[in-house]
Amino acid sequence: MAESCTMSGGCVMFQQADLASSAFPVFEEIRKQGKLCDVTIKVEDKLFSAHRIVLCATIPYFNSMFTIDMVESRQREVEVRGIDPSAMESLIQFAYSGKITIHPGNVNNLMIGAAYLQLNQVRDACADFYKQRLDCKNVLSIQSFAETLSCTDLVKAADRFLEKNFTQVAEEEEFVSIDVSQMQELLNRDSLCVTEEGAFEALIRWVKKDSESRSKHLPNLLAQVRLPLLSPTFLTDRVSKEELIRSCHRCRDLVDEAKDFHLLPERRSMFKSYRCRPRCFADVSGLLYAVGGLTKAGDSLSTVEVMDPVTGRWNPAEAMSIRRSRVGVAILRNNLYAIGGYNGVDRLQTVEVLDGPKRIWRGIGSMNCKRSAAGAASLHDYLYVCGGYDGVTSLNTVESYDPSTDCWKCVSAMNKHRSAAGVVAFDNHIYVLGGHDGLSIFDSVEKYNPQTGRWTPGVSMLSKRCRLGVAVLEGKLYACGGYDGSTFLRSVEVFDPKTEKWNHVAPMSVTRSRVALAANAGRLWAVGGYDGTANLNTVEVYDPKIDKWSFGSSMCAHEGGVGLGVVPL
Repeated sequence: MAESCTMSGGCVMFQQADLASSAFPVFEEIRKQGKLCDVTIKVEDKLFSAHRIVLCATIPYFNSMFTIDMVESRQREVEVRGIDPSAMESLIQFAYSGKITIHPGNVNNLMIGAAYLQLNQVRDACADFYKQRLDCKNVLSIQSFAETLSCTDLVKAADRFLEKNFTQVAEEEEFVSIDVSQMQELLNRDSLCVTEEGAFEALIRWVKKDSESRSKHLPNLLAQVRLPLLSPTFLTDRVSKEELIRSCHRCRDLVDEAKDFHLLPERRSMFKSYRCRPRCFADVSGLLYAVGGLTKAGDSLSTVEVMDPVTGRWNPAEAMSIRRSRVGVAILRNNLYAIGGYNGVDRLQTVEVLDGPKRIWRGIGSMNCKRSAAGAASLHDYLYVCGGYDGVTSLNTVESYDPSTDCWKCVSAMNKHRSAAGVVAFDNHIYVLGGHDGLSIFDSVEKYNPQTGRWTPGVSMLSKRCRLGVAVLEGKLYACGGYDGSTFLRSVEVFDPKTEKWNHVAPMSVTRSRVALAANAGRLWAVGGYDGTANLNTVEVYDPKIDKWSFGSSMCAHEGGVGLGVVPL
């Protein structure tokens, strides 16, 4: 309503709610006619007539100028420096109308002018305009521009984009113009979304842009590349043969150290930890692959389907060569591995990998043991498969796969026999959570250090869980769902390595045993499972920022029991 009346003590209070919105267009029309104006704003050689009272009411900069005893408060003409004339014209019009048009041609000057005049809402609208148009060619210049205006939100948005798309940004001409301090800071980040091969190539390209002045910085910058995580082949064939490396003894020492990491595993505990610590990509998007699993009738499947989190749709992918339920799934060098499982008759020791641009499955070396309900993860360029069930007993054995030799070898066994446990790479270790030994279900956790070859206890979970889902998101370890021996679970708990404690977070909407869990695009994806009555094709998505689960698109071709992996885009 535009009008209202209230009564109190015999008096009537009338209010016209739209008075301001109807009056300001009149002010603007009067200004256009040049009537009643009492101040002229001069910007370079342009003059803009206006009303002090309107500028005071709508622009903080002029409010301070005209209401404090400054000389400008008494001047008929006020000069403003540092703002583009066309931007000032638009901002004065905004003062009268509350409206402003932002487009690529004026956003830069508008944002500068709005920041100068303390029109924070206009400045933020310009920042939002930039956020929607960030790309690999402009992100660095936009970030630098936002820093000069102290626009924190835009700086953070550009920084997140840069981290997520570093490999592509590093190929742009703008990248090679950054200074050495920014280069070092970027390469040092744990959250940088880049392979160490990509980090090395970006560094060499940056140095070669001006090798005469930048070569002296190469040793310090190369130390930020996690050379021990490079494959032996890349170290030998690419890094060692790079002339910039060959001509610098400090760089050669770093390369030799990385080679020793591969040649002398018993000495890995002596290495500086940050050089061997995999980067943790906090907000990376990838394709979510659901592998194998079960039909409603409980039969094993060879079916694979894939979901793009951007579209939210599941689509068929190349099927595996054989049926596999209770299959272990892990990602290594952006390739997806399906490990062991159950084909409906036998437990399996065979392994296949989905690789190459055409994403076709091919068989690789088989494990030493048959394993279903085993957990798998990758760390330091190796695959690890832990425990499982061989058709007779739960296992405590662990195998490691080296893709360069296509061979599996046994490493130190776990302290407990564990089938249907959760396995994940976390904090430079292989973590194994929960599971059962055929008699007892565990809340215990143990972790394997590949550098020492030893298993040590971790902090136990709050609940006993087998057939659980585990994943790492934003530096924290999550365990969800499963079965505790009497109840099918929907509870979720998270372990923070800083506090070394587990805490509950919001539970899933549905009880899920045999649930597959993965981190993708800054969220957790709980896929399929068994609710105590039926196998599930539904998917739930957890947003840690709001501590809430919501339903995603259900799978099309599966009914629970899938293996799950995220292949980066």
